[in-house]
Amino acid sequence: MKITSMSTFAVPPRWLFLRVETDQGIVGWGEPVLEGRAASVAAVVEELSDYLIGKDPRRIEEHWTVLYRSGFYRGGGIHMSALAGIDQALWDIKGKALGVPVHDLLGGRVRDRIKVYSWIGGDRPAETAAQAKAAVERGFSAVKMNGPEELQYLDSHDKVEKVVANVAAVREAVGPNIGIGVDFHGRVHRPMARVLLEALAPYHLMFVEEPVLSEHVDGIADVLRSSATPIALGERLYSRWDFKDVITSGVVDIIQPDLSHAGGITEVRKIAAMAEAYDIAVAPHCPLGPIALAACLQLDAVAYNAVLQEQSLGIHYNKANDLLDYLVDPGVFAYDDGAVAIPLGPGLGIEVNEDYVRERAVEGHRWRNPVWRHDDGSFAEW
Repeated sequence: MKITSMSTFAVPPRWLFLRVETDQGIVGWGEPVLEGRAASVAAVVEELSDYLIGKDPRRIEEHWTVLYRSGFYRGGGIHMSALAGIDQALWDIKGKALGVPVHDLLGGRVRDRIKVYSWIGGDRPAETAAQAKAAVERGFSAVKMNGPEELQYLDSHDKVEKVVANVAAVREAVGPNIGIGVDFHGRVHRPMARVLLEALAPYHLMFVEEPVLSEHVDGIADVLRSSATPIALGERLYSRWDFKDVITSGVVDIIQPDLSHAGGITEVRKIAAMAEAYDIAVAPHCPLGPIALAACLQLDAVAYNAVLQEQSLGIHYNKANDLLDYLVDPGVFAYDDGAVAIPLGPGLGIEVNEDYVRERAVEGHRWRNPVWRHDDGSFAEW
């Protein structure tokens, strides 16, 4: 079997799909995208195709190694996202060629379904209590919300009170047994992170995500290690080498590698195994499209320490299109009782509606994240 062509499609709302075709007519799909940098990732995919065209797609570990190491310069969001989508597509091809799901090729599943959560409140949290209650009524047993908005190194207590009030309202709306994740989104610096973690402790959160940027966790390690609230991070880490120090530091309880950013199924399987050796859970990051989610679920199926799966159905970014729009059978993601079943079909377990992908790619997208500023005019982390 040989790879004959590789094509990317930028589709609304902010996704990039990759189609890899073989001389045997088997097509694999991947989702190589870094939010806000889709065109850059597509360019790297095209560059990497020079090596892949004509190669046997089934030698996945070999191709991953060459595509990672042979360029001399390696790693980072754009390179690893391109590699991630290619890796997903190669696994899709291999599973389809053998007529089995990817998780069968990885040793077989250890679970039949995994718990998922629903995003509420948007970038600037609003109407969070009502949205949380509605999510629970739809069957979700966990929700996630952004915590603070712009926050300076030292900021006023009213901003802390606003975060606490939002979380308190959600807890009151959903009761004591629904999981609540609060994402600081890397917006918080060390001094205010200490204040917020202490202020939110009474609400028994499922986790706090990115309490500070990953590059700053060492400066607040003592606080994170002693926090009664589980600490989650990792969406902006791209390889096992990036995760190594975080995993061994003892500051994180849940890692969140993104299978469209961190080298795909091949790499995240290794990251998850590293984390398991330290009794750390895995909750893959995935505010993206259906191919990315399908790849996550293949990993969730085989990683014993996978505990929770992010998914984008109804997320505030999905305006022109939503998660299920590009699938021939949207029912393949069987949402029930706050969980999603592991797909059992060959490859990634989904069938992409190629005609609709091509139709929407005509419109494409040029999504960019907001640029926020503090009251003094300086840049604020979004």
